[in-house]
Amino acid sequence: MREIKFVVPDQYDGITLKSFLRNYVGLSVRQTAKLKREQNGITRNGIKITAPELLHAGDCIQLRFPDDEKIPEPVPHPISVVFEDDDLLIVEKPAFMPMYPCPGHDSDSLANAVAFHQLAMGEKYAFRPVYRLDRDTTGLVLIAKNPFAAEKLAGNIRKTYFAIIEGVLNGSGVIDRPIDRMPGHAIQRAVMPNGISAVTRWRAIQSLNGCTLIAVRLKTGRTHQIRVHFSSIGHPLAGDDMYGGSMDKIYRQALHCGEIRFRHPITGKAMRFCSQLPEDMLSCIKI
Repeated sequence: MREIKFVVPDQYDGITLKSFLRNYVGLSVRQTAKLKREQNGITRNGIKITAPELLHAGDCIQLRFPDDEKIPEPVPHPISVVFEDDDLLIVEKPAFMPMYPCPGHDSDSLANAVAFHQLAMGEKYAFRPVYRLDRDTTGLVLIAKNPFAAEKLAGNIRKTYFAIIEGVLNGSGVIDRPIDRMPGHAIQRAVMPNGISAVTRWRAIQSLNGCTLIAVRLKTGRTHQIRVHFSSIGHPLAGDDMYGGSMDKIYRQALHCGEIRFRHPITGKAMRFCSQLPEDMLSCIKI
């Protein structure tokens, strides 16, 4: 069980519990309703409290989030833990590992590996990645250990991806092209005139061996957005044979989530984590 405490500041003296949870804590209506159904899910100074009651400066409001009942099957797979505390887990996802169990990967997903890790740490929480990476994409994955942390982080992560594209690009730019599912395909996407808005910002870092290493930030988060956008301008990702890339230098799309920035959902502290390029991507731009 995760217990989180908040002390009512002076400026919130006289506010209702309902307003305090919504406006200061940032707890959603849905999560508030769930905690109300839990025994001592929401207390003031150790005593259960109801939503209409007034709070006073200095009151200690405690939220108790029960352990999750359902977790994926724990399977021992090596994962690199970058950071961990009571609310967050940040790991390095290797290539060729899906986020969730799926046909052909029933027990070798990141969810399985995280489930095994948490049991070894004496914890029990659902697999709540704040964002997803494609199966063959490597890099940092941020996982929330409780629903409160997940809600606070959703849409508030600044990610920088690093990709190796075919051909030479210089400077920086923006690709603003709508994306939708390719007709007749279940997975593949394409730039489509009537698709959903998609905006990708990029900056060239180094060109070598007919390829360019770029840093990418997404204004939107469409499926396969980076892969589709660079393919659409004639620079597919190296190794991305789904979107026209050659597998001569690398056997997967050369895409890596290399930096994440966010504010800690409980402390509000600014957090920044970086990850080095994996060796298979580095080999594409080595002499």
